[in-house]
Amino acid sequence: MKIALSIAGSDPTGGAGLQADLKVFRSLDVHGLSVVSAITAQNTEGVYSVLPVDKSFFEKQLHILLSDIRPDAVKTGMLYSRWAVEIISKILREYSLSNLVVDPVTVSSSGTSLVEDGTLEALREKLFPLSKLITPNIHEASMLTGIMIKDKKSMENAAKVLKDMGPEAVVITGGHLEEIAQDLYYDGEFHPFEVEKIKGEYHGTGCAFSAAVTAFLANRYSTLESVRRAKDFVIKAIKKAYHPGRGMGLLYL
Repeated sequence: MKIALSIAGSDPTGGAGLQADLKVFRSLDVHGLSVVSAITAQNTEGVYSVLPVDKSFFEKQLHILLSDIRPDAVKTGMLYSRWAVEIISKILREYSLSNLVVDPVTVSSSGTSLVEDGTLEALREKLFPLSKLITPNIHEASMLTGIMIKDKKSMENAAKVLKDMGPEAVVITGGHLEEIAQDLYYDGEFHPFEVEKIKGEYHGTGCAFSAAVTAFLANRYSTLESVRRAKDFVIKAIKKAYHPGRGMGLLYL
């Protein structure tokens, strides 16, 4: 069985973060490893507080785990602190890990900031050049590039700027465009993915998508094919979403 590692925050609802990543890995027949970067107080209505784990303990989690088990692919989600990015960058090199997927989580669906000052710069400088794929949504891509994405052309421009930051490929997820759900994959050539937008608000779609890509990369699919398969996986999960709380729906993973 292939192995994937998620380095991300904990979500008590199970709809996003580490908990969702592990569900996705299991659904796709990949053994999931996890290292906690932060804990959160949240529910289906929003994120109320974020607490990063201790710096030395974060690093210790990674060293102890990786000294024993080697993952076939690695995903980062919410990292919150600049030092977390720097530690991951160092450890990726130390253990010669490949197939890195970076989901540059910046703000929760409810608008809460999920990074401290300097983390975005560290992502651009330290992790993007080591990554197989980065998976920002439109809002995150706009923050990272300074380009206000409002149409296909601006999405393409942002993808080019992001690719120049060092990743092998970029996929900008476009669920926030009005008419359609549009993702744009770019590895030097553009590959658009368009589907009809599904009505409603759903928690953890970005986490599930990047985790699915990671699982498919672990199983040795190409990056583009991993994105295609992950897109189909998430659409099916949204269509089966359920509402255990008062807020956003949770994907059926």
